[in-house]
Amino acid sequence: MNIVAVVQARVGSTRLPNKVMKPIGGTPMIELLLTRLARSKEVDKIIVATSVDERNLPLVEHVRNLGYTCEQGSENDVLDRYFQVAKLHKTDVVVRITGDCPLVDPELVDEVIRRFKATKVDYFSNTSPPTYPDGLDIEVFTFQALEQAAKESNKPFDREHVTPYLRKPGQFKTATMQHNRDLSALRWTVDEPEDFAIIEKIFQYFHPRTDFAWTEVLALQSEQPELFRTNQHISRNEGSTMGTGLKLWKRAKQVIPGGNMLLSKRAEMFLPDQWPAYFSKAKGCKVWDMDGKEYIDMSIMGIGTNILGYGHPEVDDAVRSTINVGNMSTFNCPEEVYLAEKLIELHSWADMARFARSGGEANAIAIRIARAASGKDKVAICGYHGWHDWYLSANLGDDKSLDGHLLPGLEPNGVPRNLRGTVFPFHYNNFQELETLVNTHDIGVIKMEVVRNAGPEDNFLQKVRQLATDRGIVLIFDECTSGFRETFGGLHKKYGVEPDMALFGKALGNGYAITATIGRREIMEAAQTTFISSTFWTERIGPTAALKTLEVMERVKSWENITITGLNIRQGWQKLADKYNLKIEHWGLLALTGFSFQSTDVLAYKTLITQEMLAKGYLAGNSVYVCTEHCPDIVAGFFEALDPIFGLIKECEEGRDVMSLLKGPVCHGGFKRLN
Repeated sequence: MNIVAVVQARVGSTRLPNKVMKPIGGTPMIELLLTRLARSKEVDKIIVATSVDERNLPLVEHVRNLGYTCEQGSENDVLDRYFQVAKLHKTDVVVRITGDCPLVDPELVDEVIRRFKATKVDYFSNTSPPTYPDGLDIEVFTFQALEQAAKESNKPFDREHVTPYLRKPGQFKTATMQHNRDLSALRWTVDEPEDFAIIEKIFQYFHPRTDFAWTEVLALQSEQPELFRTNQHISRNEGSTMGTGLKLWKRAKQVIPGGNMLLSKRAEMFLPDQWPAYFSKAKGCKVWDMDGKEYIDMSIMGIGTNILGYGHPEVDDAVRSTINVGNMSTFNCPEEVYLAEKLIELHSWADMARFARSGGEANAIAIRIARAASGKDKVAICGYHGWHDWYLSANLGDDKSLDGHLLPGLEPNGVPRNLRGTVFPFHYNNFQELETLVNTHDIGVIKMEVVRNAGPEDNFLQKVRQLATDRGIVLIFDECTSGFRETFGGLHKKYGVEPDMALFGKALGNGYAITATIGRREIMEAAQTTFISSTFWTERIGPTAALKTLEVMERVKSWENITITGLNIRQGWQKLADKYNLKIEHWGLLALTGFSFQSTDVLAYKTLITQEMLAKGYLAGNSVYVCTEHCPDIVAGFFEALDPIFGLIKECEEGRDVMSLLKGPVCHGGFKRLN
């Protein structure tokens, strides 16, 4: 028999890129694995099977320079990769070894092969059930069985992981060997940085030997368990059930503080340890993850950036046209002038505009201009206004000042202490509190969201406007989130109250980065008395996207569409709550609608909804940022899928343990909601 050990390896690992080529004591990990495996007496030939991805060329070259054969095949269809290698080399028996197991033991390999021969089966392993440390997995099977699996198996999971089809009950003759002790909880494989660090320590301990037996490693772990502790939280074969996006999220947290650039998009805010995290494409109200699975987005739709849905053809075509003629030059883009004129046309009280690319920038710009115009430093705020120093300085005097506006317990680390006493929060609809701040401090700017947690009561907005006018205070409405949701422009138009400045962001470019600060001439011209400038505020894509987005929104009356849809969604939630006798509280603008269960398990219930709806092909929680692509059929399908989950929650309210239904941790709490 021609017995060939096929080692699958590639440099494009999602969780630990280039791991097979990472050096241990100056020697690439794959070389250490091959050196150890070469001591096998039962194996006739060793072949490394990698993919055709160009990133693998250094691996191919290194393996061949060592004198081993290296073949290239499919990146994701590893079953076919094995079959083609085995067929090419006229293999009778295949020994499957993975490139992330550098502690592979040649004597253990030989024992598995000998037992395979003795039992005369199609498939033999030491992994079913696992009793050896993770990292010593060995599978042996006939070429005929491999060929049959390659022809018959059509499931992506089977083809990616090579042998699941071979292990199907009744499909092939199989046998297994087990250790007399269950050592399966020990982790000696390399998937994560913590794994690699432990393998490094093992080779350092035995240096210069590389031929140490697996039993010697076992003895070392017994004698020095502290060397092995850092990766014990990782489950065995975790990667086989983990999607590509989740793997990448774990990798991201190693190289990006927090994992990404936006708190609201962190996986832990949705479904810890299960959320796909990354998308490959998005269109309409649908998103595809990195494994190609399609989901209907009944969640936050890009954090409210896509009123017209993902990838709107007219907006994208306008952007592509801009790319074709050039996005940046020494000259300015004319579109910024046209956009300023359009926004001023929509807000008759405004005379001038400045543009940026993020909401935080727009807020910082507005505060700088308003302080320059008023000649005063102190600001009264109500609502969420970004991450910059000026805003977080509210927590310098009292680390709970922003609890009702941002996140509870947020510490203003990194904010200069001399900003203390410059920003003062007040509560929405509490005019007396604001008036006291104005009477007590030399307030030059009032900055607020138009609606916060509930609509205005007792002419609250009119009173704020009059107070600002009487005291010469600059009034800013932050409409980065609320703009274009209920009116064609700012939400303040609905209430008939005109500010001195207003900010627009999320909805303005339908997914492209553009934010605007507009205001009265006498206020905005103060920008010329200070310094506000940035290179990429002058690129062309943002204003181009905004102009086309405004054109489409005006034509289809998007604000009316999303408000009606949001009302229907809110009514749908209430019908389910009534059906199952559950108490819920509604919040948010109708186009940014959400609800919460009146229960101490509110976050657990939100997590359960996300978990169960994800399995049904929906991105969903307890809020929907509505877009024009959320048609009646989509909404109806959403509630049909949601109905039995409300039933589960009713069971939990009657005594069933909600934690027993969750497959991972409870999601994190987010920002204070906007009503």
